[in-house]
Amino acid sequence: MEGMVTDLTVARDHQTKFEEFVADHPESNPGVDLAVTVLTTGFWPTYKTFDINLPSEMVKCVEVFKEFYATRTKHRKLTWIYSLGTCNISAKFDAKTIELIVTTYQAALLLLFNGSTKLSYSEIVTQLNLSDDDVVRLLHSLSCAKYKILSKEPAGRTISPNDSFEFNSKFTDRMRRIKIPLPPVDEKKKVVEDVDKDRRYAIDASIVRIMKSRKVMAHTQLVAECVEQLSRMFKPDFKAIKKRIEDLITRDYLERDKDNANTYRYLA
Repeated sequence: MEGMVTDLTVARDHQTKFEEFVADHPESNPGVDLAVTVLTTGFWPTYKTFDINLPSEMVKCVEVFKEFYATRTKHRKLTWIYSLGTCNISAKFDAKTIELIVTTYQAALLLLFNGSTKLSYSEIVTQLNLSDDDVVRLLHSLSCAKYKILSKEPAGRTISPNDSFEFNSKFTDRMRRIKIPLPPVDEKKKVVEDVDKDRRYAIDASIVRIMKSRKVMAHTQLVAECVEQLSRMFKPDFKAIKKRIEDLITRDYLERDKDNANTYRYLA
């Protein structure tokens, strides 16, 4: 506990010195008010680190603080825990400007729309370099919950891999400052389950389309064509495709060739 208290005192001193550093080096000013709390690993709980692709605005902040920290010590390495951060974003809507209080991850997602009018689910996953679970949770908080900062197409209360998103310029609220929470864990689990369900339907539809056209097909060819068709929406797992093939066989959409178990025939 004493180590924690000392850490927080030192962190406040670091922040004061950092602000002085930025004032003395205007060319390094990131253009963002940045507050960093530097803590000692051994005194605090451990947290997972993720290699999120930060937007350029945030990258500049990180680089400036690293530059400052190098002037304070030569023997310590900074590990950034972005999942614990918060951001205040000034969002300009048609009706008025509203300050959004969000997590660093939510902010990183929102800042993608400074450079793009419309983004697909897969584009967001690729640009952020986060897991599907995390991206689903972020998108749900910004497009399906109370504050719909993003417009989702098609409309709905769940996130699907074939959804696309736009900044909702029509959004308004009586408050000029709002905090956008993330879904609780149980809701997150439900949303992820919905995505898995949507992906199962997409794989089923792809397999049926291919087999309806080809009638007879080898397993490897079917899997390859299925991956090619679905790659525009998401990257399907080979095991998931195999599982969906087995399910379609039990539902009499397909059957195995009597002479070659690795060949399928279309039935429906």
